[in-house]
Amino acid sequence: MTPDAITPRRIHVSAAVITDADGRLLVVRKSGTTAFMQPGGKPEPDETPAETLARELAEEVGLRVEPEHLEPLGRFTASAANEPGFEVVADVFRVDIGDQQPVPDAEIAELRWVTAATASGLEIAPLAREYFLPA
Repeated sequence: MTPDAITPRRIHVSAAVITDADGRLLVVRKSGTTAFMQPGGKPEPDETPAETLARELAEEVGLRVEPEHLEPLGRFTASAANEPGFEVVADVFRVDIGDQQPVPDAEIAELRWVTAATASGLEIAPLAREYFLPA
């Protein structure tokens, strides 16, 4: 077996931890997929992880945040939800959206605010489920 056959391919992304006043986590589902995940996405050339997340939040859910106001939580690795055989390597940031209300845009079909209890019937991406889904 070649090393490539057992080494997962990696997708680098930036992802947001956005919680509401009730402590629920914001998750989104992209069109044509079944898994809910944290908002975020892949970087454009020469973007920092924070710049990537600020751009993706504006495109996907209409939230305006400045990259320098994002709170880095670290880099996390999990199986990719929508791309079998890949793992996602995510630079994750806590994001305070103030009184802004996220709205599905671009490729986002649906968004929800969830806890572990309310998400029990949903397919939640491994990154969110393993690290960030509140009790």
